[in-house]
Amino acid sequence: MDENQPPAGISVADWQATPKSVQQLVVGLLASVDQLQQAVAQLREQVNKNSQNSSKPPSSDPPSVKRKPPRVKGQQQRGGQPGHQGKGRRLKPPDQVSRFVVSRPISCGACGTLLMGEDPEPSRHQVTELRRVEPEVVEYQVHCLRCLACGQETRGDWPSAMPTGCFGPRLQAVTGYLSGRFGVSRRDSQELLATLFRVEMGLGSIPAQEQRLSQALARPVAAAQTFVRQQPAVNVDETGWKEANQSGWLWVGSTPEVAVFLLRPTRARPVLTDLLGVDYVGIVGSDRASAYNGLPDEQRQLCWSHLRRDFQALVDRGGHSALIGRLLLDQVKLFFPLWHRVRDGTLTRQAFQEAMVPVRREVESLLQLSTLLVEHRQTQATCRNIFKHNAALWTFVDQEGIEPTNNAAEQALRRGVLWRKRCFGSQSETGSRFVERILTVVISLRRQQRDVLDFLTDACQAFASGIAPPSLLPAA
Repeated sequence: MDENQPPAGISVADWQATPKSVQQLVVGLLASVDQLQQAVAQLREQVNKNSQNSSKPPSSDPPSVKRKPPRVKGQQQRGGQPGHQGKGRRLKPPDQVSRFVVSRPISCGACGTLLMGEDPEPSRHQVTELRRVEPEVVEYQVHCLRCLACGQETRGDWPSAMPTGCFGPRLQAVTGYLSGRFGVSRRDSQELLATLFRVEMGLGSIPAQEQRLSQALARPVAAAQTFVRQQPAVNVDETGWKEANQSGWLWVGSTPEVAVFLLRPTRARPVLTDLLGVDYVGIVGSDRASAYNGLPDEQRQLCWSHLRRDFQALVDRGGHSALIGRLLLDQVKLFFPLWHRVRDGTLTRQAFQEAMVPVRREVESLLQLSTLLVEHRQTQATCRNIFKHNAALWTFVDQEGIEPTNNAAEQALRRGVLWRKRCFGSQSETGSRFVERILTVVISLRRQQRDVLDFLTDACQAFASGIAPPSLLPAA
């Protein structure tokens, strides 16, 4: 504030008659009040953050946050409606049936005559049951025999395919699968193995099997990372992690068929280079975290789901901020239905691009206007930062294969978040490598609709035999 200009509410004559020392004091006090008001506004906004106006999960919302109203109960009765084709369990063909229990009548129920022949369409009912699972214990024996002619003793060789440990490839795979896919704790894994498979495994042996599996997955995961670096578009996201109580970050690079995970102690730009390589030239879909600011805007797609929450935060501030926020949200509500039509093929890309011209013009105008007319400094800063990366807002409009949101990466990261909540992170560097690799394998194979357990078993078998491991890459 200029000391020569009187504060609001004080006349020029009164201000000029005020001693300089008092003027300086007043100016300093007013500046302090302004800073305190800004701090209070920021704290109030921080307290009011929820899943609708920030990246906080819905589970953290206080009771005051209005949730979606419950669905109104319809008038229809439960179950299938008239005309609905049922989708009950289908009967398996005869070649997939283990055994048949046949009931034939012997005599006529009316006259007692002996019945002959076959019913071409008997009534059928199938029951699926689990056989009692017993482990297969294989004992390898190497004999040493003495030659009767010369007396020389000759010992046989251990089979090359013999596992080096006490547990075979499939059991190693199951042990890692329980924790990496289903989130079963080591103690519960021990109980499950004993109860379901009659396998007694010490608690300390479970992490040992996980590490064997981790080593077996190293080469397929490295190939998957190379694959991701070669794709024209990758969605990237990160979330907090703990390694031996030290803060870190779990990163993911996601493509439609392969997702690669990395655990690093930082959220900074070098990790992005570790993930995508130094010379990556594709499009990166992400939020507005500073780690991505080194990328050219033409090489980015900012997440509109995050932007929508940013606009909702403007609405929650009230005043001019709320007006700008509502107008921006109106534009988001306008173009997302159009985008869904592009994806399902009911709207051509050219028509979509033409429809987006006024939307883009309106969003850009609102972002610029907010920096001039809105009194809230944080609103100005938010809109200024978004507009600074304006080109990165519209990449999905001009280029095929680019999504307007970062939902694919966030969905891939969700399993890591569940792991973190369950186990509070990892306890060592080797444990972190296991997390990276098993998450990469599980998420990638699920996207390709491949059998995870079979892949893990084949990887363990290949590692034990010293042969090439199976590939995580999608079939050409």
